[in-house]
Amino acid sequence: MKLYYAPATCAMADHIALIEAGIAYELVRVDLKAKTTEDGADYLAVNPKGYVPAIALDDGTVLTENLAILNWIADTSGTLMPADGIGRYRVIEATAYVSGELHKNFKPYFNPAASELERDEARAMLTKRFALVEEMLTRDAYLAGPDFTVADCYLFVTMNWAVNKVGMDLPPQTMAHFTRLGARASVQQAMREEGLA
Repeated sequence: MKLYYAPATCAMADHIALIEAGIAYELVRVDLKAKTTEDGADYLAVNPKGYVPAIALDDGTVLTENLAILNWIADTSGTLMPADGIGRYRVIEATAYVSGELHKNFKPYFNPAASELERDEARAMLTKRFALVEEMLTRDAYLAGPDFTVADCYLFVTMNWAVNKVGMDLPPQTMAHFTRLGARASVQQAMREEGLA
């Protein structure tokens, strides 16, 4: 299986989850501007959307979008998400929140043409969104309950952007969670493999 990624992007969530799940993978680095892989191949032939992540399964099937890939990892490994019951849907709910309400609000910070006003508005929205994360983490040890799940893999990426790209001060429980996740062996390995540590 191949994971197509670019360093410090949202593909890191899948990278962490693959390590946590014990699923063997090959990393393929993508130049997002040139839309090529590290060996010069046309990335658009793999993923016509042109962004990461994408995974190519051993049978040639390509899967894109973090929500789908993270669910596939959890289902394939039997880890990182309850198999059934309301706990499963809490993980899907939390992962969707990270994708739809946190991730999307970082867009002005990745767009060099974005204005300061757009960045200020994004920061204000992110502050509100991370306040809800703070409430969730005050109730439970992890984002979707008592156990580490794919939602935490994705949350780590957005917390990393908040702290290291935007310079935000996260609420105390959220910052503690960021520190705790950053110390996990899977996160450390993913960061090393992506050239970030």
